[in-house]
Amino acid sequence: MRADVRQVAEGTYLVHGSNTNWVILTEGGEMTLIDTGYPGDRQRLLGSLAEVGGSPERVTAVLITHAHSDHLGSAEYLRARYGTPVLMHEAEVPHARRDFLHQVSIGTVLRNAWRPGVLPWAVHALRSGGTARLPVAEPAPFPGPGPLDLPGRPVPVHTPGHTNGHCAYHLPHLGVLVSGDALVSGHPTSRHRGPQLLPGMFHHEWDRTVASLDVLATLDGDVLLPGHGPVHHGSPAEAARWARSLANAGRRAA
Repeated sequence: MRADVRQVAEGTYLVHGSNTNWVILTEGGEMTLIDTGYPGDRQRLLGSLAEVGGSPERVTAVLITHAHSDHLGSAEYLRARYGTPVLMHEAEVPHARRDFLHQVSIGTVLRNAWRPGVLPWAVHALRSGGTARLPVAEPAPFPGPGPLDLPGRPVPVHTPGHTNGHCAYHLPHLGVLVSGDALVSGHPTSRHRGPQLLPGMFHHEWDRTVASLDVLATLDGDVLLPGHGPVHHGSPAEAARWARSLANAGRRAA
């Protein structure tokens, strides 16, 4: 199956894989790839690069929002086969190496299987390689603060909680925020549409996840590209307020 590739700004594409998104930034024939989907999304991933006129050889770097399997799926494949650097926040580096795993456990999923959408999502995750152990052999931290010297000039924004080293990526010149799983606009396990937090079982530290909404709210922009769900048009501050209101209303899944 082909991924759904949508251009949202100049040189900026949101790609919907199987329940997870990734982002492609293009500039002068080179590309930055933000996240890589599930392991089972590999052909969709490669196809999406071709659809925007690129190829794996032209990916300057892979940026990781966080090292959950549905975002890290083909990172090591690209690094090992094409020599593509895989960059992330320093706190996420040991997570990507799989020195430890901060990801929802099978036991927690089973305890929540009665919730709407959880069982179909879990079956899909299993079939897509969500439990596969695919560490990145040589993950690297960002070389320094500020914009990265990569196509799109993304600015990492540390938003811990979902994982310790979760990062969003800000494209201030385009008014675009790639929010990863710090702020999403939908998920198979959610009844809501629009800006929201993932159900609580998916977060390593719920309180820090909620607190990171304040960080996102300070950023300028009018286009939100989440790790799950469709593109959202509106300011990060507005989106963060809406997500917080849902959280405060008790929408968190234990």
